[in-house]
Amino acid sequence: MSMDIIENSLDGRGLRIGIVQSRFNEYAGEGLLKACLAELDRLGVVEEDITLMRVPGALEIPFALQQLAATEEYDALIAIGAVIRGETYHFEIVSNESASGIMQVGLDFDIPIANAVLTTENDEQAQARLHQKGTDAAQVAVEMANIRKEFEYDMQEGE
Repeated sequence: MSMDIIENSLDGRGLRIGIVQSRFNEYAGEGLLKACLAELDRLGVVEEDITLMRVPGALEIPFALQQLAATEEYDALIAIGAVIRGETYHFEIVSNESASGIMQVGLDFDIPIANAVLTTENDEQAQARLHQKGTDAAQVAVEMANIRKEFEYDMQEGE
């Protein structure tokens, strides 16, 4: 018995990536973006193949992702932002609805989306996670874009 194995690839050459960044908790968004862009560069994604769109907050991210996805110009998208707990229930609403909307766009448009919207209890937790989460988002976007391309290629071969 032989098992099919789909290998992961972190080769970003030739990939087009769209990034939506929330301006709310700006220091966090900028830290995530810096780490993400550095990793995309390391993986071979060239600056000319990256589009950055900034929006007011995490609740606006899914709509912006939807606009980018509808163009069919991108191999993967990345959502960047931070929701930091305050004194009200608003944290749960923003965290849950943002994550749900991001996932829905990916499924509706058949495009991988790396969710790098931090949800933390405080600024210290956010600060501690910026570099790793931004780096992870770039890797997830590239790996999943390559998986998607693998299946597109397989479907074209089977026709």
